[in-house]
Amino acid sequence: MSTVGPYALYGSDLIAAAVASGTDYCDLTGEPHWMRSMIDAHAAGAAESGARIVHACGFDSIPSDLGVLYTQQQAIERFDAPCTSIAMRVKAAKGGASGGTVASMVNVIAEAKDDPSLRSILKNPYALAPEGMRQGVQQPNVSSPTRDPHTGRWMAPFVMASVNTRVVHRTHALLGRPWGDDFRYDEAMLVGAGPFGAAKAAAFTVGLGGFIGLASVGPIRSLLERHVLPKPGEGPDAKARETGFYDLRFFGTTASGETIRTRVTGDRDPGYGSTAKMLGEAVVTIAGLPDDQPPGGFWTPATALGTAFIDRLERYAGLSFTLDP
Repeated sequence: MSTVGPYALYGSDLIAAAVASGTDYCDLTGEPHWMRSMIDAHAAGAAESGARIVHACGFDSIPSDLGVLYTQQQAIERFDAPCTSIAMRVKAAKGGASGGTVASMVNVIAEAKDDPSLRSILKNPYALAPEGMRQGVQQPNVSSPTRDPHTGRWMAPFVMASVNTRVVHRTHALLGRPWGDDFRYDEAMLVGAGPFGAAKAAAFTVGLGGFIGLASVGPIRSLLERHVLPKPGEGPDAKARETGFYDLRFFGTTASGETIRTRVTGDRDPGYGSTAKMLGEAVVTIAGLPDDQPPGGFWTPATALGTAFIDRLERYAGLSFTLDP
């Protein structure tokens, strides 16, 4: 179990060692470019040694990945058909900034600034899919203030969407794309209704874009890291972890137009309180799996741990997965 990021700086040797020794491994990375490089470098070795490698076992991306799996399960039970599109909306969340997460984001921005090939990977929603499945239908992407067709409220970009959507599409690919070659998935934050909601969406979008722009300039990035941004290892205090929460809504639509809504909630700060419990349960779960179920390879939380993991998350990690009437 590794919590040491940015993983692109500190994680590669550990992955190589786990693969070489056939050791199962879980982490919290939210760095798609690093996950892609590890998959490309070590997938064959993991299959040979039996090592099960499971990235993104925290707030990014267990609620999204298992939330989509749960929504599809409910749709198939109700309509005898999967959803061909699902939209996740962050209805509400409260939590403190994680220094490790911020450091990982800043490192991705820094690496992408000087590497065009990396930028193309980060832009590809299918970047984490197995080789030969890294393209598909155009995916929706909320990058500007937009009115949500599902709720009528204004929405803004969700900072974790660039990670979660890639993990979900890898899950779909590893399962053999049972939800259809035209399956679409996107994520965004709901910020309010009316003119006030529009203003909040615009302000958040401009602020996020401004941060990315500043962090891409080397000297400014260094100043931000030294004097403004939280350091790796820093995060919310005990009270903030205990009082934090998140409420995610999933809106699914089948090919024939039936709709379903589900909800995933967590009872702690997303980045520290809830993530700690999710990672712990992921590690315990994979340690108890038969050696060949799944076999060695690079898996997502949904494909490694399956729908049975939802029960464990609800019982021990403070999450809930429910139909939303």
